[in-house]
Amino acid sequence: MHLFIVEGGHVEEELRRKFGPAHTYDFCPAAAPDLLTRLGAADVAFDLRDWPELHYEQPRQPLFYNTVAHSLTQLFQGEAPPLGPVFGFCGLPTLIDRRLLEVALLRPDDAEMLAEVCAALGSDYRVVQDRVGLVTPRVICMIINEACFTLQEGTASVKDIDLGMKLGTNYPQGPFAWANAIGISRVYEVLESLYLDTHEERYKVCPLLKTMHLRGETFDLS
Repeated sequence: MHLFIVEGGHVEEELRRKFGPAHTYDFCPAAAPDLLTRLGAADVAFDLRDWPELHYEQPRQPLFYNTVAHSLTQLFQGEAPPLGPVFGFCGLPTLIDRRLLEVALLRPDDAEMLAEVCAALGSDYRVVQDRVGLVTPRVICMIINEACFTLQEGTASVKDIDLGMKLGTNYPQGPFAWANAIGISRVYEVLESLYLDTHEERYKVCPLLKTMHLRGETFDLS
């Protein structure tokens, strides 16, 4: 298959690992003047912008939107129905190259097309609810947020918390290393969107995390 990816340069290596060398890839900046022409040549498209504006040139093309900070329902609110099948997926760094592709549907009728596309891509998948944060991003960002509260209170250091989480939960990395790898601002945006959507206290952004987001900082893992 020929994969067309908008604003996916930061996860290019991970996307290539996930779907493998059997496919061809076209990574396109959102401002590219030939974006729609290149889209027309694709078998499937992925849009990794926060609020995509990509519309179909050919109804045959399935389109995956990164919906960790908003749902498909939000994205298409007040918009004309899409001509082809659209899916939500997790486009966060470190969470793409996993055994299962986590996917949300806008329309139940698109389930059959999703099965065909994932088979062609060579990926297992699971359908999850069309909700902000999907499932895995919601859990990981909440863990990072709780770790920030612990650090803010001075209970333990960055190194101690990361090591404790790795040893205690067998996670591949600690919450602060994971936050750096995903991107502090991306974690903040997911949590902020979750809190606005649910108003649940567990998603309220830790002040330390918000400050680091505003300052463009990362955690010192040394």
